[in-house]
Amino acid sequence: MKIFQGQLVDLHTREIYPAEVRVQQGRIAGIRKLEKAEGFYILPGFVDAHVHIESSMLVPSEFARLAVVHGTVATVSDPHEIANVLGTEGVHYMIENGGKTPFKFNFGAPSCVPATAFETAGATIDAAGAEALLRMPEVKYLAEMMNYPGVWYQDKEVMAKLAAAQKLGKPIDGHAPGLRGEDARRYFQAGISTDHECFSYEEGLEKLQMGVKVLIREGSAAKNFHALIRLLPQFPGQVMFCSDDKHPDDLILGHINQLAARALAAGCDLFEVLRAACLNPVQHYGLDVGLLRIGDPADFILTENLEDFTVKATYIDGVLVAEDGQSRIERVAARTVNNFHCSPRQPEDFRIPARGERIRVIRALNGEIVTESFVAEASTEAGYALSDPSRDLLKIAVVNRYEDAPPALAFINGFGLKGGAIASCVGHDSHNIIAVGTDDPSICRAVNLIIANQGGISAVFRETEQVLPLPVAGIMSHADGYEVARAYNQIDTFVKQKQGSSLGAPFMSLSFMALLVIPSLKLGDKGLFDGSTFQFTPLFVAD
Repeated sequence: MKIFQGQLVDLHTREIYPAEVRVQQGRIAGIRKLEKAEGFYILPGFVDAHVHIESSMLVPSEFARLAVVHGTVATVSDPHEIANVLGTEGVHYMIENGGKTPFKFNFGAPSCVPATAFETAGATIDAAGAEALLRMPEVKYLAEMMNYPGVWYQDKEVMAKLAAAQKLGKPIDGHAPGLRGEDARRYFQAGISTDHECFSYEEGLEKLQMGVKVLIREGSAAKNFHALIRLLPQFPGQVMFCSDDKHPDDLILGHINQLAARALAAGCDLFEVLRAACLNPVQHYGLDVGLLRIGDPADFILTENLEDFTVKATYIDGVLVAEDGQSRIERVAARTVNNFHCSPRQPEDFRIPARGERIRVIRALNGEIVTESFVAEASTEAGYALSDPSRDLLKIAVVNRYEDAPPALAFINGFGLKGGAIASCVGHDSHNIIAVGTDDPSICRAVNLIIANQGGISAVFRETEQVLPLPVAGIMSHADGYEVARAYNQIDTFVKQKQGSSLGAPFMSLSFMALLVIPSLKLGDKGLFDGSTFQFTPLFVAD
């Protein structure tokens, strides 16, 4: 029997009172009110309601070691990144590795592998495969249904996946950026219950009024907290917090505790904030995560205050997993799995023959995964279109990692590189190699660093080359999470300070430039794609 005394934050009665909490065999055996008690605040652990563990560049066991320090005890995790590389084998890998820790990973069955038919992925998960995953007790829900046209037009495979989840009584996650009005209504009426892609107050309000659960997202690239937080007091039972994609250097600094602190600072009620951060995800997804009730799993945290949520200790099933900023979770061995089959490139592979005077340009937006587009005059020389760093018009390339094929090429604005190139094999959702650079030789060098390491992120500038290898599926490392975070911070700083990128998270932003299901203009391995019309579009604009 373990006994804890402190100020209990009771989300069920909306009270804070001195109490004694007794823990036996990993569960809350008793809670007794006291006249007074010394010690810390005792409250339920935080839950990230939607996250792709792969975007941390860490295998689940290493993600857990970093997250528990900030009071996170569980995640609702969509493994579709590794699934797009390895299929169901990748999902099983995440479950296996995460299961080696006490952390409560709750994985979904990826619904869109590949994400679209307009790109090359490494695997396919059909309706039968999705249902087989949904039948596993470790799989709690059908992960984000990105194919909203497939829902509208009742695509056979899409509807079979939705039906399987409904038959098995498992929630269905949504993905509906910018969908409004009747289009949104038709989408959510198919049984889809959440959306983490709202990027305006008006969009979030409309979906909440439809009964949708809206997840306020604040990740390393997409940051929607400021736009959406006013919705929490209006719909406290329908709002959750999530990170979606969190790079390792950001995960070291904080997690859902940061969103809770910011929500309080914005004037939200404490109990409504904790409802979003702790209670709502557990209830919506039916998670086996404790909420400080008798009989619950003993998942809770001790904090010094209820303002910035400085975490003193984190407990999962009554086991101390973090204390005083230090993780108590031991490192575990992780297998290396991958799917990488492409040959080194030559600079000539990245040349773009000039087929007109004007080009369509992707505009990357800082803090957003949506993009804009515009038309610009092409810079040409000797019959080829070139990058023009003086106008921040840089060449972008997507190289198929699964087979040898000509790279897809276009131009992008917003990265602000003054020289060299950056590249990454973290390219949502198919995870082909994506690169942005100021000249073809630099782009080629950056891409070849990824190929040589069978995955990772890289940067080249003048004579300097930097690379962070990610050997697990080409998108994760099984090295110590803190070491990976330091290495990532080093290359991220290099890109900003030496190469001049103006983006807050250049590699995270880069990873979304091939995500075709997010408007408006993106580049896949098969060409330039208009996410608003869901079709390919030519690089050169006809006169």
